[in-house]
Amino acid sequence: MKIKLKYLFIAFILLQSCSSLTRFSTSSQNGDSHPQGNVFYGLASYYSDEFEGRQTANGDIYNKNKLSAAHRTLGFGTMLKVRNLQNNLTTIVVVNDRGPFVQGRIIDLSRAAAEQIGMIEQGIVEVEVTIIK
Repeated sequence: MKIKLKYLFIAFILLQSCSSLTRFSTSSQNGDSHPQGNVFYGLASYYSDEFEGRQTANGDIYNKNKLSAAHRTLGFGTMLKVRNLQNNLTTIVVVNDRGPFVQGRIIDLSRAAAEQIGMIEQGIVEVEVTIIK
């Protein structure tokens, strides 16, 4: 009886320790957490119209007329102020996708956001990106 109780206790401890392990991490989905007010500088590009209607990394359907953006690491739902350094025009976007995956670029903007900061003709511009929340 003592031996059975001992094995039962050991089995219970093993099961308990296994269940407390983290099996899945959502950090790659949720992205990095940066404080409000952090500022980044780099190149911005914008989505081609061929992405219209496709699913973004967070599950939204891309709509070129909405103010959205892709960032490699910032969390989905992060609000950003993006300023075109050539003309000082700004826009506010929400991160809902991952990218850009081109070296040197820090953000991909929706067409609507790109229009607001006057970058459609250039295609790629230097920007200042500030985390709002």
